[in-house]
Amino acid sequence: MIVSVKDLWKIYPMGNFKVEALRGINLDIKEGEFISVAGPSGSGKTTLMNIIGLIDGFNNGSLIINGLEIVKQSRKELARLRREMLGYVFQSFNLLPVLNVYENIELPLIISGKGGKKSKRKDRVNYLLEEVGLTDRRKHIPAELSGGQQQRVAIARALVTSPRIVIADEPTANLDSKTGELVLNLMKKINHNEKTTFIFATHDPEIWKMADRIIFLQDGLVKSETTASESVVPEPSQR
Repeated sequence: MIVSVKDLWKIYPMGNFKVEALRGINLDIKEGEFISVAGPSGSGKTTLMNIIGLIDGFNNGSLIINGLEIVKQSRKELARLRREMLGYVFQSFNLLPVLNVYENIELPLIISGKGGKKSKRKDRVNYLLEEVGLTDRRKHIPAELSGGQQQRVAIARALVTSPRIVIADEPTANLDSKTGELVLNLMKKINHNEKTTFIFATHDPEIWKMADRIIFLQDGLVKSETTASESVVPEPSQR
């Protein structure tokens, strides 16, 4: 398993109260899987994604990524894992406003040291620019792009280092149906060709249709699990 979650709890203090965002989650993900995590608002989707993505910590339980028990790792090792192994697609894009499209996508290659020579970085960035349909916007800064275009830049940036795992929180939320189909096909192609593991938090039924498994969360627990060959339409209470 590339990701193994055992009896995972996340509790947020809220004044005199405590909010149990995750209440003993158990989940195993194989390398190369295309996984969708679904559930209503407040079910724990984003919390779980942030923990697996090493953005947030947890209170109790176990998280193992690529054979490493996360609670036993140093800050330096966790930073290395985030830099070299993980790619992120955030709802808020998180693009650097002073860099243009090409530079935003190239930056993770430079930081991770995985890009090699400049010519090799250029080939990888140009390939992804073409795949997300933004070659003609390569010199534009984020403020000059629409929300959908910024999301496509964020997706290309997440994929540029060929990460082992991509964490994507509602990656198609800001895209029209045609563009959403384009980027989903790109991610599925990279999933197939590069054996990249994709973990989505999403309400998008188009992603559910493409997923190997759909994990439904409710009230901080795994309520049910289904596969692409089964019905992917959740119960009304799960939407």
